[in-house]
Amino acid sequence: MTRVSPIASTIDYRLSTMTNSNKPAFPLEWQALVEQAANVLRELALDEEAKARFCSDPMLRPFMHRVARRYVAGQTTPDALGRVSQINARGHAASAEYMGESCRDESRANAETEVFLALIGAISEGDLNCSVSLDLSHIGSVIDPELGFLNARKIARVAAASGCEVMISMEGSDRADNIYHTYARLHADPGLANVGITVPAKLHRSAQDLPKLMKYPGRIRLVKGAFLEPAHIAYERNSPELAACYRRFAAELLTSGHKCSIATHDRSIQEDLTNLIMQQNLFGRRHYEFESLIGLGTEQLDDLQRRGFPTREYAVYGEEYFLYVLNRIAEEPIRLYQALVDIMAPPMYPRPAR
Repeated sequence: MTRVSPIASTIDYRLSTMTNSNKPAFPLEWQALVEQAANVLRELALDEEAKARFCSDPMLRPFMHRVARRYVAGQTTPDALGRVSQINARGHAASAEYMGESCRDESRANAETEVFLALIGAISEGDLNCSVSLDLSHIGSVIDPELGFLNARKIARVAAASGCEVMISMEGSDRADNIYHTYARLHADPGLANVGITVPAKLHRSAQDLPKLMKYPGRIRLVKGAFLEPAHIAYERNSPELAACYRRFAAELLTSGHKCSIATHDRSIQEDLTNLIMQQNLFGRRHYEFESLIGLGTEQLDDLQRRGFPTREYAVYGEEYFLYVLNRIAEEPIRLYQALVDIMAPPMYPRPAR
């Protein structure tokens, strides 16, 4: 039996109740410092030199592993597929993402593309209910947009032949034009209706982008947006303006009948949208789903599934978890305390349930 520290249990409980309530996790007089800490983490997440050091330094890497394992399904494809199988067993669809971004070597981008192809093959062989998600910059788009497109098309065609959905993730706003352009090019092929796209509500431009993207048949994954962006082009992460914008975009997607994923852990938004679904008689339709990330919204997702709403849990894996994990902590800076617990006393704390 794994020994669980009473301190760990107390911290896990407090984190759960504080981060899932509508009340600030910290006293109001701390909020400016909390926001500053979150932005520093988001800025650090984009530092490619820091990423290379933390993920490869033999002294730092073990500590990063201890923090990451709460949010990451593992390092290998078999690790991820094991987690996907468990997600399916709980009644949820899954999405698997082999993590990586900003690849600047063509041979490596092509090799990483082969990993995605193998992942699709394994999902098909295991008859798993699982989509595949990816960053275009992982497969070459920052080297050459054409390379990113060709590798994305290769992945999408193999996935289509297997009946697998492919979701393109959003990256920083400076890459949005190329991401949306590549998405449109993929949909010029009528056989690639299986390709979906991620739209961040926080970017002001999304008000114009969303109607254009809804002209394509792919699923739209609506997120708040985790990346650090300038104030003149994006809403603040925890602002009421962003929450209102997210609700508006989600309502538009739900009532339009367009395939969509409502990807948020915000309980109040989830409740508002489930009410809308019931009021608009959308409950029996299956064009929508609620989505959560592993390690974050598990209980909420299980509750939505028990109530009959379609659900999906998103599992990331691989060695390049630096950006992902820092953005997860930045979303709820109180998770810094959990990270300290995971780093300083790992033998006393169980791995999160798989």
